Amino acid sequence: MTDFSELATLGVATLYEASGKAGLIDIPLHQLIGRSRVAGPARTVRCGQDDNLMVHAAIERIRPGDIVVLTMPEPRPIALVGDLLATQMIAAGAAGVLVDAAVRDADDLATLGLPIWARWIRVRGATKTVVGELDGPICVGGATIAPGDIVVLDADGACAIAQARVEEVTAAGRARAANESRARERYARGERSYDINNLRQVVTATSA
Repeated sequence: MTDFSELATLGVATLYEASGKAGLIDIPLHQLIGRSRVAGPARTVRCGQDDNLMVHAAIERIRPGDIVVLTMPEPRPIALVGDLLATQMIAAGAAGVLVDAAVRDADDLATLGLPIWARWIRVRGATKTVVGELDGPICVGGATIAPGDIVVLDADGACAIAQARVEEVTAAGRARAANESRARERYARGERSYDINNLRQVVTATSA
């Protein structure tokens, strides 16, 4: 299993900027375990509308370290995951779950230890009758996610990095984090971004 802990540490905001502002999963998300952060390859699941049959079907395909990404044709506050499905995902080795729909059993999910992000927390249950698609490209929050693309999740939300760009974006993320660390030290000494980044000149020129 490849270690993606460095990407999790760099975080969504840094990697989104480092990627050229690509791959943002632009939806509001509930982070069920506070301060959790995770990154890993996407295990994509396209459910039928208001249905979680394919979530059950996906369990046997989960590999250790996978981020399970669930969506449906029209995102709605229907619970696709509860504690019983999450328990199976943990046993299969999932590293995290992104649900572009609802979850329920929220308190129980938080105690299980599996990092989960969901658009809604609702108790309305799903049907189990509609065949969807496993391991195909999906679109979540404006981002296209292919199976194996790297999904990064933390308190800021979520982003996806295409497989072909992982090394490039990781390197750019490291450089960005190093630059921010140096800037933070300067700001702590009392210097100001207004001058360091030549923003004063922008204001002066605009006001002239």
